[in-house]
This record gives sequence, structure tokens and C-alpha cells, in this order.
Amino acid sequence: MAQESGKIARNTIYLTIATVGQKVLAFLYFILIARLAGVEGTGKYFFVVSFTTIFSIFVDLGLSSVLIRETAKKREMAGKYLGNILGAKFVLGIFTYLAVIIAINVMGYPSVTKLMVYLSGIVMLLDSFNVTFYAVFRGHQNLKYESIGVVVSEILIIAVGGVSLVLYAPLYFLLLALMSGSIFNFFFSSILLWKKTEVRPCLCFDKTLLVSLFKIAYPFALAGIFVKVYSYLDSVLLSKMVGDAAVGFWSVAYKLTYAFQFIPMAFAAAAFPAMSAYFVSDKTMLRKTFERVLFYLAILVVPIAFGIFSLAEPLILKLYGTSYAASVLPLQVAIFTLIFIFLNYPIGSLLNATDRQMTNTAIMGVSMALNVVLNVILIPRFSYLGAAISTVISHTLLFVIGLIFAGRIVAYNKKFIFTALFKIIISAGVMSALIIYLRPFVYWIFLVPIGAAVYFSLLFLFRGMELRDVKNIFKALKKEEAVEMIDGRSEKI
Repeated sequence: MAQESGKIARNTIYLTIATVGQKVLAFLYFILIARLAGVEGTGKYFFVVSFTTIFSIFVDLGLSSVLIRETAKKREMAGKYLGNILGAKFVLGIFTYLAVIIAINVMGYPSVTKLMVYLSGIVMLLDSFNVTFYAVFRGHQNLKYESIGVVVSEILIIAVGGVSLVLYAPLYFLLLALMSGSIFNFFFSSILLWKKTEVRPCLCFDKTLLVSLFKIAYPFALAGIFVKVYSYLDSVLLSKMVGDAAVGFWSVAYKLTYAFQFIPMAFAAAAFPAMSAYFVSDKTMLRKTFERVLFYLAILVVPIAFGIFSLAEPLILKLYGTSYAASVLPLQVAIFTLIFIFLNYPIGSLLNATDRQMTNTAIMGVSMALNVVLNVILIPRFSYLGAAISTVISHTLLFVIGLIFAGRIVAYNKKFIFTALFKIIISAGVMSALIIYLRPFVYWIFLVPIGAAVYFSLLFLFRGMELRDVKNIFKALKKEEAVEMIDGRSEKI
């Protein structure tokens, strides 16, 4: 047991460091693209990647998630699972790539955009196979190689893309940069499969096995479709209805809004195993786990959202340049989506851990449908601001419906949750007002620590947080310590 716990801890550390590192590098790289490619060039690039990302789910259809789960259960079957999934994805990949080509031609985009989409489609195929190769390692509880591959490929992308930007190469070279990272990961992951495991990649077509795998995969596939459409359709609609410049302005606000998503992902990774175990053994602890994770994420996300709202203008102008001034308002609107993104993670974890994954998928489907309708209505009228409004409303709906269903599973302490949220919002609101007041007098970067000090001081003063909560937030990032973060404090409020 101790050895298994240590293995989980190492895996968590590997992937957390790699994910954070990759996101930081990707964020810096996007700033470079925005500055050197210009608003329209950035918009075109962001559209192309968003367009093919929507199609990418149809290459996988949840099969990689199934491969992880089934390999973890029956490691001796890993080779057979992999071969049949690769066979299925080979066929799916051909049809999906053809669909990408047909769609971009039907939509009537210029030849340069079409070329970029064709290249991005190849990246989509390579990445889908890379995910499948790494899924085998995940099934064997080995995330070290994936962590290495993620970081090295990102460095390679930045190197090739950075040189292309500095030399003012054609925009499609940015897609060749993405392709270089994907090709590296393809050979790196497949070679490691041969050297480090007994699994041998091949194309197999066992009809009976494939049918059973697709039956398991369809909830993952539906969830994947909803997430992809939810996350990227606005950029496609902006491009078609308004133009590349609008996508460029929106892409900056979008990137800043989603830059912190790794934080709730780490918490969810820590809490999910505990929730799954408590669902069977201890409903009281299940409730407390849900309450605490929701509480800790609220402590972190609300000041981030209010802080970025207050500093949106200097953030945009200093990081991306004055040409992106139009991105300030959509960022100030969209950043409040971050609150609901964070708080939806524990709700989703609770639903999945208690065998309500189809409920979770259905809620995502309803929210996605609302998001599509709102985008179609608002984007022609308000451009990228319409996309920001649509995002906030649909994520709010996702949170509200999810919280209602969570209440049917566990009788969470509503007084604790809403009292804590009230204190957190008041503290963040005062912090935000002070930052806005001080902005003309203090350089913006120094307002970050000042705001953080004010926020946490007020939160301690209002008794919305205690010292042990700070310690438990760090503990929550380690899976083996997820149980220890439950201290019953919710009972006292």
C-alpha cells in the first residue's frame, strides 16, 4: 500500500509539474504570436486550431479514456485493446480528416486558411494517436514519459514557431511548428512502448471487442463532443460572422480566462479517488469532501477573477500591446467564467464518482446547447463581447444545474457554502475596488501582492478562512493526502 501511494504521489508530481510548465510555456508562446503575428494573424491562427480541435473528438470518441481504464484493470489485455483502438482510430481518422477538408472548403475560406487547416488536421491526427500511446502508460500508472514528452514537444514548438515569427515567415509555419512537436511525441511515445512495455502497436479489427469498447466509450465521447463545441465553436462563429480580427481580440481574452484551469484539475485529481471510495463506505465524508473542495477552490478563484477584472487594461496592453486594447472589455466580462469553471470541477467529480456520469454529460449537453444558441444570437450583434457574454451565461447554467443535482446526492451544508462564498466575494470586491483606486498611482505589477495581502487579511478578519485552510489547500494537491484535508470545519459554520 505504501509503495502504491508513493507511486501515485510521483505520478501526480510528474504530471503536475509538466502540465504547469507546458501551460506557462504555451502562454508565453501565445504572447509572442500575438505580438509578432498581429491581431488578424493571431485570429486566423486561433481559428484554424479551434476549427480542427472541434473535429478531433471524432478521431478518438472516448476510446483513449477507455484504454486507460481497461488497461488498469487487465494489463495483460493492453496490447489487444491498443491494437483494436488504433485500428478504429485509423478508420475514424481518415473520415474525420476528409470531413475537415470538406467543411473548410464548403465554408469558403481563402486558400491560405485552407492550407493552415490541412496542416492543423495532420497535427490533430498525430496528437490523437499520441494520446492513445500515452494512455497505455497511464493504464500502467506511469506518467513520467508523458510528462517528458509534453514539455519537450512544447519547447520544440516554441523553438520552431519562434524562429518563424522572428523571420516573418508565412503564417502556416506556425502550424509546421505544431506539427514538429506532434511528430516528436509520436515517435517518442511509440518507441517507448516498444522499449518499456510488452505492448506492440498494430492495427487490429476484432469486431466483438470493438463493439464492447465503443459501448463503454460513448459517455466519454458525448462529454468530449460537448466540451469541444462548448470551448471552441465561438471562435469559429466569430471568424465566419465577423472576421479574423474579432477572433484575434477574443483569443487574448480567452487565453487569459483559461490560463488557470490546471488548478481545479489538480484538486479534482486529488478529490476524485476519495469521493469514489466514500460513495461506497462513508456518505458523511463524501459530503465533507465535496464541501471542502468547493470551499478551497472558491478561496482561490474569486480573487483571481476580481484581480484580473481590475487589472485587465494594463495586463492586455503590457503583455500583448496597444493593438489589443479592444480585448479589455471581453476579458473583464469573460474572466468571471473562471469562477464557474473552478467550481464546476468538484461538482463534476462528485457526479462521476457516484456513477452519475450520464447526468453530468446531460448537464454539459444542455449548457452547450445554450452556449451555441447564445453565440448565434449575440455574436452578429456584439462580436467578441457577445462570445464573452455567452460563455459566462452558459457556464453559470452549468454550475447551477450541477449544484442542484449535487444536492440530490449529498445533503451539503448550504449555510456553510453560501456564507463562505459571501465572505469571499466581499473580500475580493474590496480588494478589487482598492486596486482600481490605486492603479493611477502604483505600477500595476505591484498591485498584485498588495491585492493578495488585502484579500487574505479581510478573509481572515471576516473569519472566512483559517490558517489550517492554507495548509489544507497545499495538501489537496497530493492525492495521497486528499483524505487529510477534511477536518469537519464546515460543521462549525
